Amino acid sequence: METIDTLALTLGAGWAAGINLYAAILVLGYLGMTGHVVLPPGLEVLSDPLVMGIAGIMYFIEFFADKTPGVDSGWDALHTFVRIPAGALLAAGAASGFEVNQAAELAAALVGGTMAAGSHFTKAGTRLMINTSPEPVTNWTASIAEDLAVIGGLWAALHYPLAFIIMLLLFVALVIWLLPKIWRALKSLFRRIGALFGKEPPLAEATGGRPEDPDVLKSLFHTANSDQNMEK
Repeated sequence: METIDTLALTLGAGWAAGINLYAAILVLGYLGMTGHVVLPPGLEVLSDPLVMGIAGIMYFIEFFADKTPGVDSGWDALHTFVRIPAGALLAAGAASGFEVNQAAELAAALVGGTMAAGSHFTKAGTRLMINTSPEPVTNWTASIAEDLAVIGGLWAALHYPLAFIIMLLLFVALVIWLLPKIWRALKSLFRRIGALFGKEPPLAEATGGRPEDPDVLKSLFHTANSDQNMEK
């Protein structure tokens, strides 16, 4: 593979794994198995029927879990520990097309893991915000758009590597701009949820009557003390 082709596949594999790992494995495995592309040695295992079968089962499960509000966020949280290391492994496997040493493959794994982390947290944070809406249409739309992005992105990385790298750089710039805003929005959301469930009942509700003014209580206390002193 040429340098630009391998670079696009290395970056694309990590990026796609962070969005939908099983779709990424199926796309790469299918294209390699059918001879549409020649995968680097480190990714040839993706064309194995066993690997594709397991990826297909997991994709079937994720297809429905990812479109169910609430369930998708739990699925994303669990896959934080799956997509990022898998993205690093896929990127390292793609880098084997460079015929480089282990140090370069490790560097590729770090880059791939970073790409997977960026796309994963962008997806997970966005979907968590979408889930605040009670209607499921936006959830389904986002999920289908993510699947199509993975399929189209990997296809572009394999057939139009330079165009894909340019689009990926734009995506990275968008993530750098978007993630802080998503984080602030999520913190605000969590604060509101915490205030909703952690709010103490007003004093009037706790006592069953109208709360007394602290200044009035102090005045009554001093008046009572003065009366007692006068009696003495």
